[in-house]
Amino acid sequence: MGVLEKIDEIEAEMARTQKNKATAKHLGLLKARLAKLKQELISAKTSGGGKGEGFDVPKTGDARVGFVGFPSVGKSTLLTNLAGVYSEVAAYEFTTLTTVPGVIRYKGAKVQLLDLPGIIEGAKDGKGRGRQVIAVARTCNLIFICLDIAKPLGHKQALEKELEGFGIRLNKTPPQISFRRKDKGGLHITKSEPLTQLDDETIKTICAEYRVNSADINFREDSTADDLIDVIEGNRVYIPAIYVLNKIDQISIEELDIVYKIPHCVPISAAHKWNFDDLLEKMWDYLKLIRVFTKPKSQLPDYEDPVILKNGKHTVEDFCNHLHRAILKDLKHAFVWGSSVKHSPQTVGKDHLLNDEDVVQLVKKV
Repeated sequence: MGVLEKIDEIEAEMARTQKNKATAKHLGLLKARLAKLKQELISAKTSGGGKGEGFDVPKTGDARVGFVGFPSVGKSTLLTNLAGVYSEVAAYEFTTLTTVPGVIRYKGAKVQLLDLPGIIEGAKDGKGRGRQVIAVARTCNLIFICLDIAKPLGHKQALEKELEGFGIRLNKTPPQISFRRKDKGGLHITKSEPLTQLDDETIKTICAEYRVNSADINFREDSTADDLIDVIEGNRVYIPAIYVLNKIDQISIEELDIVYKIPHCVPISAAHKWNFDDLLEKMWDYLKLIRVFTKPKSQLPDYEDPVILKNGKHTVEDFCNHLHRAILKDLKHAFVWGSSVKHSPQTVGKDHLLNDEDVVQLVKKV
């Protein structure tokens, strides 16, 4: 029996198994086996050869945004109208056959946009060129999931399933589980928060399936079996996603009001360039970039060319390293104007956290 047949068999067994306390251990085991088989499938396909022609696009700019969707939902039109890059457009499916890159400048940041070829159901299992498409999507800082608003939202679930099958977790944060393997000593399980969906027997069963006999596991939040499997696998990527619902010119105002209430969604018309402002603003929010303006001594701040810092890396030290790594060793302190300080200017050290649109002047040691 092949890997795909085994996956189908396990998924069928999970579908017919009732979820309750009595079956939790069995379901946990099935989930672990399923995750292992999917990983085996990914590894086998990935190791078979190099990257597909036209898919290896160098990463440039401050962030990378990938357009993922089924064929002919308007990804190429969106890229053409956002970035001014020609990506072949036609009314039939599979027009784009390779990755088409484009770049836009927004709020001083240089954002790389990638129009990825349309994927089909079963892409995670190797159908079409979907595996290469999803592999590129893993390298993105944000994913635009492009959907045709006239077609059922079943497309949304299908795309999520394909991306999940390749280890991409959309709009999620990594599970708060500390997992450390040991050579001996058995399993040591501690819980900072009570677990309502996972018991010790299920945890031990999942660990046994992965041949983990000794490990320290600490749950810092109420977690599921899927969370534990993701942590043990260790190859998941957590990427924010925006659902771009295209072709709003084909629906009524009443339907548009309903669409606006869907979380993480932005309705647009790529062809008519409608609602691009909302899309770009949401893109900025989800990328979590901040702008920091430099101020040379006795001069006005440079508001034309901000330094762009990424989420989680926005201290004065990160700012210095972004300019040049040699600056930090000569840094005495910095003057900061903006919302991150109580008064302007304020003298701060290298560990000070900067906010969006702060102005910084560096002072060297004499």
